[in-house]
Amino acid sequence: MQCLFHIIYFLHVFAITSTVEATVPQNSVNVDLQYQFDLPLHTDVQDQLPLLIDYASPSGTPAVSLKARPMTVYRPKSLEAHEHARLQSLHQGKTEPIEWEEVVVPGPDVEDRHTLSQLARMTANAYQLPGHKNWYELDASWNVNASFPFGWDNDEDGFRGHVFRSRDNSTIVLSIKGTTLQGPTSKKDKLNDNLLFSCCCARVDFSWVFSTVCDCYSWSALHRRCDDTCLSTALIQDSLFYSTGVELVNDLRFLYPFANIWLVGHSLGGSLASLLGSTFGLPAVAFEAPGERMAAYRLHLPLPPSIGNSSSLPPVPITHVYHNADPIPQGSCTGVASACAQAGYALETRCHLGKSIVYDTVQKFGWHVDVRKHVIKQVILEVLDHEGDWPDEDGFDRAVPVAREEDDCVDCFKWEFGHFKDKDPDV
Repeated sequence: MQCLFHIIYFLHVFAITSTVEATVPQNSVNVDLQYQFDLPLHTDVQDQLPLLIDYASPSGTPAVSLKARPMTVYRPKSLEAHEHARLQSLHQGKTEPIEWEEVVVPGPDVEDRHTLSQLARMTANAYQLPGHKNWYELDASWNVNASFPFGWDNDEDGFRGHVFRSRDNSTIVLSIKGTTLQGPTSKKDKLNDNLLFSCCCARVDFSWVFSTVCDCYSWSALHRRCDDTCLSTALIQDSLFYSTGVELVNDLRFLYPFANIWLVGHSLGGSLASLLGSTFGLPAVAFEAPGERMAAYRLHLPLPPSIGNSSSLPPVPITHVYHNADPIPQGSCTGVASACAQAGYALETRCHLGKSIVYDTVQKFGWHVDVRKHVIKQVILEVLDHEGDWPDEDGFDRAVPVAREEDDCVDCFKWEFGHFKDKDPDV
């Protein structure tokens, strides 16, 4: 309940009241308490719907600020049953069936350049409080004065960010901070990075024996071995941000029961947004995030079953956005000599949930792969705000590359995973 207390505190500070909004008719967007814009029954841009309107545009014509489109999501009918099934799988190794419901909700239009740029600015704002020199101004349709930060009152917590509200309370965006290299949250940021995105407890090689974050490595003369049960146990400790995020999302669902909740984040924050979006069936957009697919399985997250082709990935409402000059989302900032390892990070996973939009900055700009290209400011100003089209793998140029599943991705293929810790060495 600690997260709920802090959220309610900020609601009172900004004189916000959590009122029940009237149900908005389909194809109608309630943008401001004193402004409503009715959409035509048939949209002509692939069901693209304006979500937020700049009601103060000089021409008097509403200018679309952020676009949404209908998105089919799969949510557990009971979150309590979902969590019980996860814990049963984690502690008992038992699989319990989950009932899923198919729901159509407004999700961010990830094919729209401006929408991605605005969401990325929200992720950047998760790193500081309003008024800071690196704070990005958002479109007028966001009620920034009624939005509020979370996690900034406790230097020991580490799970920080910002909650943005549209002017009509119809859309809530939870923006989660990523890793800070130097600051009060750095220690826990690094712990979460190395727990979630390393192959085995951040054991890069034998020289990391005193830098590991758990004791799941099992020695073998022929193979790198890691104990699965030990890894899953390590991921349930209180310092893991995922559990804190679950509490926060539950609080937001309680405070805004009729709002559409979206999640965004950069780097570690993006992966957390994806894991939480997969848990609750909420749309999430992650920027430059390490691969979190392995972390989802290690957390024993029940995911909706694949549709059609049994080999396809679970249909989670997650979109990853990154460029190919950043080694972190590609899992290539690895090895004892890498910049990540030199800084104490074992960011080894590369496989993502959902779909990924990959900008080819290597071909278009001639960039070299460099961890310094990971910074969200550069991603916003030089990639997402770039006015030209981008080459796509199908040979066509587009304003935004097509989002695709990472079908043939394999993490940590040099490792052998199993139950090694409890085995008799003589067997």
